[in-house]
Amino acid sequence: MGVQIKISRFAEMVVSLSKKAVAGEPAPAYRPGKEGYADWVILAVQGFKEYLNHDYRKLMDILREMPRVVELIGLTGETLPHFSTVCARKQVIPMKRWRVILNGSVELYELGDVQAIDATGVDRVQASQHYAKRTDYTFESVKTTLLIDCETSAILDIRCSMKQPHDTQVGWQVLVRNIDDLTAVAADKGYDWEALRTRLRAESITPLITQRGPGFRGWVRNLLIHDRAYNQRSNAESVFRLTAAIR
Repeated sequence: MGVQIKISRFAEMVVSLSKKAVAGEPAPAYRPGKEGYADWVILAVQGFKEYLNHDYRKLMDILREMPRVVELIGLTGETLPHFSTVCARKQVIPMKRWRVILNGSVELYELGDVQAIDATGVDRVQASQHYAKRTDYTFESVKTTLLIDCETSAILDIRCSMKQPHDTQVGWQVLVRNIDDLTAVAADKGYDWEALRTRLRAESITPLITQRGPGFRGWVRNLLIHDRAYNQRSNAESVFRLTAAIR
């Protein structure tokens, strides 16, 4: 399949998801004056940034050479936003709209029988000294938790925190929020919490969560978990490496 065709198909999907992320009838793509660009346009352009893996300046230059794609966004080469406009506008779009796009993208996949949850520290983007001093912006990394489907590597949910909450607490929030999409959940010892296992079993979800400092009974349990589908948890680590490469 040609590159242009693949990009056009991606454009159709990302524009559709972006329009669904806004409440009610989507606003016109661009209106001169104060109103400017609709939120769904900024969401779609951000999708292209991740897909093509370019900085904003280069991305806008490339889009100007793709009239078919620009037309799908409801714009023309002359009305494409300046790269600085996209950078500024994406910062103020509510998180709930990004989450609608994430949830919609998951629906494109036939999910497998095992999901995995894992967390890592993702280095923050360097802030200016003025901003850091004004906001006490001292953290060095963002704790990022991913819930993925092991068969498709689709990201089902993501949670970021500037603090360092315990994995069990974050895991509870993320897993309960996605309870309807889960079949069996693989997680390392950081998520070792019997209340979490009990909640998953109550929803007919198999917890594949290893036990820390297990003793004989826990040792047997861990062997059984590893013998089933626990090794698929490494798919979450692969997704982390991929997203780090994209950044």
